[in-house]
Amino acid sequence: MMEERKNIITFMNEPVTLLGKGVNVGDKAEDFKAIKKDMSEFDLSELKGKNILISVVPSIDTPVCEEQTKIFNKEASELKNIHLITISCDLPFAQANFCAAKGIENLTMLSDYRFHDFGEKYGFLIKELMLLARGIVIIDKDGVVQYVEYVPEVTNLPNFDKALEAAKAL
Repeated sequence: MMEERKNIITFMNEPVTLLGKGVNVGDKAEDFKAIKKDMSEFDLSELKGKNILISVVPSIDTPVCEEQTKIFNKEASELKNIHLITISCDLPFAQANFCAAKGIENLTMLSDYRFHDFGEKYGFLIKELMLLARGIVIIDKDGVVQYVEYVPEVTNLPNFDKALEAAKAL
């Protein structure tokens, strides 16, 4: 049975349950499977040897998720040695349309809708909604987690300054 963690975060000020054990700084990053915008499969192992920033959002079709994605898309030009990923449970078709409409070209958009592999392995899957909680995970080129943020209230933005500082330190 998947481990449940209660009262770690809220969604619209109501406590929700996260599935999975979660991830901490110093952990070895687990490989996960997701779906790319073109419906092909993605494995984290494809980025072995690269620094990775994973921006986790519940749904790309909300103002807060849009803002988070636009900020990281803009910052990508300054983070030359970091591969940026945005992951949600939105369908790849919706993600592709969003990226085309909003000019998102500097990061990899992934969907966790089919496998929920990222959500379960990294502890971001909200049991009650089957969406991902908001957060950030930064993994170094050796596959070690260097930064993690589970945003306490899902409708709030992450701490961009701390995340970008951690990313630039790699």
